[in-house]
Amino acid sequence: MEIHTLLSVALFAATMTGTPGPNNMMLTASGALFGYRRTLPHMLGICLGMFTLILATAAGLGLLFSRFPMIQEGLKWLASAYLLYLAWRIASAPAPSQHEETSERPMNVLEAASFQYVNPKAWAMAIAAIGTFSLSGGDYWLSALMISSVFMVIGFPCISIWAGFGTLIGRWLSTDRQWRLFNLSMGIATASCLIFIW
Repeated sequence: MEIHTLLSVALFAATMTGTPGPNNMMLTASGALFGYRRTLPHMLGICLGMFTLILATAAGLGLLFSRFPMIQEGLKWLASAYLLYLAWRIASAPAPSQHEETSERPMNVLEAASFQYVNPKAWAMAIAAIGTFSLSGGDYWLSALMISSVFMVIGFPCISIWAGFGTLIGRWLSTDRQWRLFNLSMGIATASCLIFIW
């Protein structure tokens, strides 16, 4: 791929991964509740999930959706239900002072990677990236690999900002009531991502 194409992919990746969506809302909440370091597996899982999702899209999952729209519709319902479940978990999460008494923990790598496959924003990014930037002919798979790699390299610092922002917020919250209000607002913000799905 030529340098100007890679720069275009990088700009697209920064715009897509740096803007609000389910991943970034959950990272903000996780950063506030668990801190940046404990949120790292969640961030790594998002990057790994996007990497594999873009390659899976290049392999034909996007074509499968266009041929069988019911699969995409089913995924949309599954994604909506899962997003509401995650929003409820965020909204009802206890304050950090109560974490020892509960089983609350941040997402691990596998959970965060798997979430990308039911995340409509991730699908939109993957389909748009492959549809726009992949090269034809013998360079197709190399370009798909480059696109996936750029998303990993650019996406990590972009989503890190959201986890870092959450970590800063977590330092300002001092009472259980403030934590409950913050968790409720982050749960509502996560659930509001359904507007973009539908």
